Amino acid sequence: MAKDPVSAPGSGPRHVAIIMDGNGRWAQARGRPRLFGHHAGARRVREVVEACPQLGIKYLTIFAFSTENWKRTQVEVAGLMSLFRRYIAKETRALHARGVRVRFIGDRVRLDAKLIALMDTLEEQTRENDGVQLTIALNYGGRDEVARATRRLARDVAEGRLKPEDVDEETLPRYLDTRVLPDPDLVIRTSGEARISNFLLWQSAYSEYEFIDTLWPDFTAEELARLCQSYGSRDRRFGAVTV
Repeated sequence: MAKDPVSAPGSGPRHVAIIMDGNGRWAQARGRPRLFGHHAGARRVREVVEACPQLGIKYLTIFAFSTENWKRTQVEVAGLMSLFRRYIAKETRALHARGVRVRFIGDRVRLDAKLIALMDTLEEQTRENDGVQLTIALNYGGRDEVARATRRLARDVAEGRLKPEDVDEETLPRYLDTRVLPDPDLVIRTSGEARISNFLLWQSAYSEYEFIDTLWPDFTAEELARLCQSYGSRDRRFGAVTV
């Protein structure tokens, strides 16, 4: 499905993607373990999701756990997996009641069976909802996603469903985890770090970026509104020159 990157002049972002960074530092600054910060960050997600409709945000994609995060300590990884299970079990009813549709992107192979079952249930229960489209990137990496998409594309070529000469820049997106989503208009990274950390590499080619100092547990709906307003003032030409 071809994606139109153009946003109307002065409009806010339709699709916002967030790299939720700074949970560990937030906790350590308070003399608490890193997992305390992750729990605080999970509570912040609800406020942001609830703010989306009034800001005109139809799609929200959040980076929950990367393919690189497995390198963290076993205690932190186990704690995060437990947090994901608890968050999904606790939030399913509220998300459904608010009309939120939830999708997960990423490779599920390394995730435990209980977590996968909860993910499947949440996706199924919210499948018909037409409110905010919440996408949670879990065990996700942009390079890994492109590699998996390329393997699927190569299989279709090998089995005669796709001709090599028909492969262009509109073809690969049909094999990505995000194939049913528009590309993000705005990507936000909290915590003062100015890097994209392997997040939505293909999809964010023409996204606007905001790198802010706020640690994720301190991020508010008001700050999201300010960033959306700033986005609306940008002149997005996508390589073209306006006369």
